[in-house]
Amino acid sequence: MRKLLAMFVQEFIPQPYLSKNEQGSFTATAPSNIALVKYWGKLENQVPANPSLSLTLTNCYTKTKLSFKKNTTKDFNFNVFLDGEIKQDFKPKILHFFKRIEAYLPFLKEYEFTISTENTFPHSSGIASSASGMAALSVTLMALERSLNPSMTDDYFFRKSSFLARLGSGSAARSIKGSIVVWGMHNEILNSSNYYGVEVQDNIHPIFHNFQDTVLLVDKGEKVVSSSVGHDLMIDHPFAERRFEQAHQNLSLLKAALKNGDLNKFIKIVESEALTLHAMMMTSMPYFILMKPNTLEIINKIWNFRLMNSTPVCFTLDAGANVHVLYPAENKTEVLEFIRKELIEYCQNGQYICDVVGNGAKLIEG
Repeated sequence: MRKLLAMFVQEFIPQPYLSKNEQGSFTATAPSNIALVKYWGKLENQVPANPSLSLTLTNCYTKTKLSFKKNTTKDFNFNVFLDGEIKQDFKPKILHFFKRIEAYLPFLKEYEFTISTENTFPHSSGIASSASGMAALSVTLMALERSLNPSMTDDYFFRKSSFLARLGSGSAARSIKGSIVVWGMHNEILNSSNYYGVEVQDNIHPIFHNFQDTVLLVDKGEKVVSSSVGHDLMIDHPFAERRFEQAHQNLSLLKAALKNGDLNKFIKIVESEALTLHAMMMTSMPYFILMKPNTLEIINKIWNFRLMNSTPVCFTLDAGANVHVLYPAENKTEVLEFIRKELIEYCQNGQYICDVVGNGAKLIEG
């Protein structure tokens, strides 16, 4: 295994750079993503214990500006700003990330960086802000590397961006490229990898091309247990191995549903995956619950609405209390009316975000 890993990562260790770039900046946006088949549990080096499949979003994104100039020290030198305010508590995670990726970006100690970032959604509340944040930062770092190696292809640029992003936050691998992305080895996904995300290449039924995701903000506060801690608790989890097998099976079933436009099968798999994720949390040791009472109220309301109206609407949950309401664009009017009439009262300050399937990260300057 170690030999194979060494062979693999060699692809991302650059040759000596042919160009120079003394100072400048790059800006990128990267969206959050919502996993339909969940990733929960990981091995060393941010390798997932099971494959996952996600929808890339559009409106829930991070915008990051990376400014750089020649470093006057011999060590990592950077500052991080969130919404214009310096964030010292972000620095340990970024430092850890830089140490992990230094072999792949050997210029990191040559520059002093200012990282300025902002989110269109609440940080650390279960809408994968770490995924979009690390994805956006990785794209700006790759933009800097491409300025040092102008012959870099777009395919390599995005593949290495996903590879790097994964080392900052596992699910960030799914926020780089594509609308439906798989991260993790799966025998039915062409070129799937544990080291970066790949876009699902099968013909996807048109009903999923502009699929809607309305995020109900049940609780915008930080989670009581971080995702990193939750992943670690899968190591000795009594149901871990069966869960990993289930994820492989569900990904196969979901892949077929996405191709055939089978909304009934899609709904069953997606909701089961969401509840299984939280069941793993509730049956770990120590156990914990990230859902709130209003999360359960919303789920029951969605079930009743679907039963009474035969509307193909379902929910999924990330590692938090907020509810993602998923439905086809053709049902948008009736579902949004249902949300405003029956679900908004369960949202913190009545807040929700309307989103739609998107296409991944973008370099918007440089």
